[in-house]
Amino acid sequence: MDDKDRALISLLQENCKWTTKQYANELGLSPTAVYERIKRLERSGIIKKYVALVDPRKVNKAFAVLCHVKLIQHIKENVLQFEKEVLQLKEVSECYHLSGDYDYLLKVNVSDMEAYREFMVTKLTTIKNIGSTQSAFVINEVKYSTAVYFE
Repeated sequence: MDDKDRALISLLQENCKWTTKQYANELGLSPTAVYERIKRLERSGIIKKYVALVDPRKVNKAFAVLCHVKLIQHIKENVLQFEKEVLQLKEVSECYHLSGDYDYLLKVNVSDMEAYREFMVTKLTTIKNIGSTQSAFVINEVKYSTAVYFE
């Protein structure tokens, strides 16, 4: 990966709906060269996929909760079972396996506190081997980015 690839990736992360010609003009390359670079970045897995980022407020999912989860016992079968089941929860937009006091951190997007309670009671806490949870409610999103930046 060279500086042109990094610049192209930055542009794609900012707006992936430009035409190849627009990227080429911005980078001082030909459209064919840009097209080939994009295809190479996709084949190599550097570019994983393209998505539409949705404003949770516009779709009634603005109530964001960061939920710490501790398993009863941190053994392989419990870890794999929890991860398998959490992948099925559509309310969970992010899940991280952590070191420290808690085993996982989930980002949950729902409509309101009542919807979060329903999620906890009927979905999350029905997963076997959960020892405890701790929830923190997002007051304000100060920074949010999906971009990976290069120095």
